[in-house]
Amino acid sequence: MATGAARGVAQFIGARLMLGVGEAASLPSFTKTAFNWFPRSERGLACSIFNSGSTAGSALSLPLVTALIAGVGWRGAFVVTGLLGVVWALFWWFVYRDPEAYRAIAPRQVDALLAERAAPVAAATAKISWADLFRYRSIWGLMIGLFCLNFAIYFFITWFPSYLLQARGFSLASLGTWGALPAVMAVVGNWMGGLASDRLLKLGWSHTAARKTCLVGGMAMASSIGLSAFVESNWACLALFTLAYASLSFTGANVWTVASEIAPTPGHVASIGGIQNFAGNLAGILITTFTGAMLVLTKGSFLIPLAVAGALCLVGALSYLFLVGKVEPLPPLEVRT
Repeated sequence: MATGAARGVAQFIGARLMLGVGEAASLPSFTKTAFNWFPRSERGLACSIFNSGSTAGSALSLPLVTALIAGVGWRGAFVVTGLLGVVWALFWWFVYRDPEAYRAIAPRQVDALLAERAAPVAAATAKISWADLFRYRSIWGLMIGLFCLNFAIYFFITWFPSYLLQARGFSLASLGTWGALPAVMAVVGNWMGGLASDRLLKLGWSHTAARKTCLVGGMAMASSIGLSAFVESNWACLALFTLAYASLSFTGANVWTVASEIAPTPGHVASIGGIQNFAGNLAGILITTFTGAMLVLTKGSFLIPLAVAGALCLVGALSYLFLVGKVEPLPPLEVRT
């Protein structure tokens, strides 16, 4: 809302920084909420549902914000979308409670949840600080993986509309319809990612095999974003973008699931989510600047940013495959001497 009231560059940047600070808490907090409320066998679907919210918002925002800008101007569009956030924050504050608040209503279910999310004895007795988390190879694997994933995701969030308008000649009207297709399919990809990994668990796969298969496979498919700049047909380009965004979302559902499943104690779930989210948002900063610089240097070509995004998807797949270890609570660290 403050963005719509900004008068000058400094105020505009300040409002955007405030938005980023506020947004940063959401995904780690939702990860902890899914950890609290769902058993491991259902956590993939739970994480896919909350993760699909951001992609659903992207899908709806193109036509709705386009209409808002036409009706109340760009400043008014920021005020309206900001008010939606205020309404939801109030709803969440007054409605949400942890499962413990419902023990009297469903004692068996709540007791089962509490027993499953109890920390292993060794981890519970060991002191693992926030800084100690950086000593685990799996944490770095998650950070690199989400950095690579978000490098591609943030192209859709920041530059995708400009690409369709400038490089592919889409009209504003077609941007609000066909341009929303990748985000719509990304919602489907989210749900499929969570359902697929949970289904593999029910078929007898280990947590490591089920989650990492979806992580690696999704990132490998998402590398199709790198091909989008090389095809001449606008429809083929849109199809590749749709495949890439859906695959990134398929992966994203499992990214947050794994963060909750490797935490050594319940007190580390949101911390791990925040650490990997930090790395992912660095990618958001980088691709925004990198793409702008490449457009200046290449006189408007998106080829290099898209090719780099595709290559990083493959790097992310390798990170999830080789750096992330077993999907189980991290063991206590050896005492340094």
